[in-house]
Amino acid sequence: MELGGLPMAPCPSRSGAREGNREMMGNSQTRLIVIRGNSGSGKSALAAAIRSSLPRGVAIIGQDVLRRNILHVPDTKPSMAADYMEISAHFALDRRLSVIVEGILQNDIYGDMLRRLISDHQGITRCYRYKIPFQETLKRHNTKPNAGDFGESEMRQWWREDDGLRGVDETLIGPDQSLADTTIQIIADCGWEPLPLNTASKR
Repeated sequence: MELGGLPMAPCPSRSGAREGNREMMGNSQTRLIVIRGNSGSGKSALAAAIRSSLPRGVAIIGQDVLRRNILHVPDTKPSMAADYMEISAHFALDRRLSVIVEGILQNDIYGDMLRRLISDHQGITRCYRYKIPFQETLKRHNTKPNAGDFGESEMRQWWREDDGLRGVDETLIGPDQSLADTTIQIIADCGWEPLPLNTASKR
């Protein structure tokens, strides 16, 4: 399958209560969705759209919220933010919430944490990465309410040309894939039934 004309492949999930010395997370009914991409790609908007299309029971664990707003720590390795995101995902999945983890989530800083989550989750896991040109990310960023918080200079510093999650198959989301179409596709990939439009709009 493809999203936005780019190849699509789900990342693997495991089953079982324990693997080696590690506790498994969630159950067959939970979903783990990982959304990665450069600043301005649309990761947060996509996570919010997915959750708005579903009943309650989906936690969003956003890199920016946890690292910048809560911990207020630099994005370096070893990463306190990566540890906090992993703990938060475990907490939610162990309580039978589905989880969306979203952010730039650089492979060299967050990769080990993400691979552990993927390996230890018992339910369906799906991984996605935005792959769109820099100018498109800048255009999208300028439409956001917080566009004044940072601009082109910072976005160029953060830019990763092709930062795949090593050892994990990610579905690539191209520049021509709309937010609505991507949301519908991910919900279908996860085996979910979306809420009726009039119900979702009231949530």
